[in-house]
Amino acid sequence: GLKKEQLRYDRIGHHIIDRRSQEDNPVLYKMLSERGRGIFFPRRGLMKQSMEAKGTAINATIGMASEEDGSPMRLSSLGERVQLPPEKVFTYSTSYGNPDLRKQWQQFIVEKNPGSKGAKLTMPVVTSALTHGLSLSGYLFINPEDKLLLPDLFWENYSLVFENAYGGEIVPYSFFNGESFNTAEFEKAVVHSDGDKIVLVLNFPNNPTGYTPSVSEMEEIAAVIKRAAERGKLITVLVDDAYFGLIYEEETAKESVFSWLCDLHENVLTVKLDGATKEDFVWGFRIGFITYNTKGITERSCRVLEEKTAGALRGNISNCSQLSQNLLLEAFKAPGYAEEKREKFSLLKSRYQLVRKIITEKTEYKKYFEPLPFNSGYFMCLKLKGLDGDKVRRILLEKYNIGIIALGDLLRTAYSALTLKQIPELYENIYKACREAEKNA
Repeated sequence: GLKKEQLRYDRIGHHIIDRRSQEDNPVLYKMLSERGRGIFFPRRGLMKQSMEAKGTAINATIGMASEEDGSPMRLSSLGERVQLPPEKVFTYSTSYGNPDLRKQWQQFIVEKNPGSKGAKLTMPVVTSALTHGLSLSGYLFINPEDKLLLPDLFWENYSLVFENAYGGEIVPYSFFNGESFNTAEFEKAVVHSDGDKIVLVLNFPNNPTGYTPSVSEMEEIAAVIKRAAERGKLITVLVDDAYFGLIYEEETAKESVFSWLCDLHENVLTVKLDGATKEDFVWGFRIGFITYNTKGITERSCRVLEEKTAGALRGNISNCSQLSQNLLLEAFKAPGYAEEKREKFSLLKSRYQLVRKIITEKTEYKKYFEPLPFNSGYFMCLKLKGLDGDKVRRILLEKYNIGIIALGDLLRTAYSALTLKQIPELYENIYKACREAEKNA
């Protein structure tokens, strides 16, 4: 039928661009999954006809409803609650996202990561926050049974996204060597990985530990990846920057690992996944971004990666929230935006410093637990000494009315969500719960 014929022309047109892009950056095609190679953004059919009709006096192509004055149809009970023009609230966004927001976010990336300045970056594609960006990365770059190298302390949702959804296999390596990132184990994992294709996930500040490497550790991570690339490994690095910017210690790297990986090698594709969720404290807005870089990437290859990402997004959720995107743009333009962010950062840092002070000064706590290295983000972890984490968690829940996360012999606490008054009480009661768990063992 007509739709099939239109899609056929779309595929042909896209694959012509694909082939030209392969001539520019031949390694990129090899890094894509089978799904990633096949996906395209439909530029003919409905999309093409709608674009051609844009601005016409009578436009019957758009799948929306309008009021008699031509503005988007809306319920007054909703419209009167948002102080933005209706077209910035109720209409569809494009599958790529708001163009002004994409430009602004790319500018933010370079401003916040000076090490990436001068590197060729794709224009960010708007995702429905970080988890959706990770899922799109799985769609584009992971085939069933592909190995993903991750530290042994990672956000459990990675299993759902990469293993359950796309059939990949997470291969963990030891995260810490004492108080530092375990570069030696990281190198072993990269060098001894099976096959010529590697997918790495780097998440700093890390969830669950709240750890970010130092500048020298970032340099070592990049050096390991570059050595592997020089030996012929094709490496896709997924940089999960969910907690980017929340750095509380001077010696900790302030830039994303993305800065050290930009233009690293032709065999390294870096995928930056970030968003407003934590950076701008808008958890429910669900707005994130996906941005690509590899050494020598051409404008044509940038366009192909953007189109494939938008095509995968269109075939999944169609587009992201227009309201959330425009509210963010308004906030970015507000005169007090930067100062407001500094105030929130200072509050989070004060909570971090209080946790650090308590853990350092309360020497009696060492009988039951020690902190894992932490210096950033929302979380810190306590490693229990001979106690079961879930038993301690249940005592806290049932006797002290306190909720924490237990991960085997680790307790993860989100001090970001606590008031300064609650923080001493939390750790004192964890100590008491450990004492009770020891008695009942």
